Amino acid sequence: MLYPLSYGGLRSSGSYRTRPKPGPGWPGGRKLPNVYYGAPRVLVVDDDPVIRQLVTINLELDGFEVHTAVDGVDCLERVHEVAPHVITLDVMMPRMDGWDVAAHLREDPETASIKVVMLTARAQEVDLRRGRRLGVDYYLTKPFDPDELINVVQRLAESEPV
Repeated sequence: MLYPLSYGGLRSSGSYRTRPKPGPGWPGGRKLPNVYYGAPRVLVVDDDPVIRQLVTINLELDGFEVHTAVDGVDCLERVHEVAPHVITLDVMMPRMDGWDVAAHLREDPETASIKVVMLTARAQEVDLRRGRRLGVDYYLTKPFDPDELINVVQRLAESEPV
């Protein structure tokens, strides 16, 4: 089952700037939530609106800037305007599947370095090999652990090996 598990903001080693929390000198001693400047952008691509929303909620709760696309064609139309650090990509979608999208992303010099996480129910060894051949950075199978997704996306956004 997918559900938002993380509420504590980016769990990074400090690579994203935050607004300082107000101390006792602030009116009413209020504590304000962290605000992340320059948060990593993620493009979530899935034709299932429920999955799209669940992935979006989990990533946003952890401080990511999230944009969505409803299928592969929509992804390729939006990728240049969004300029994501990471793309989560379903395989089985109408109009253009995730395999073709990944191939197009790797062929375009402007998008070739974007990190790609395949997030799909297709988990056979042949699928994993195909993903490696296309240069996919990580492969998560549905159903997935939201904490693992957040960890993977964060590490890829920070360009750490996963």
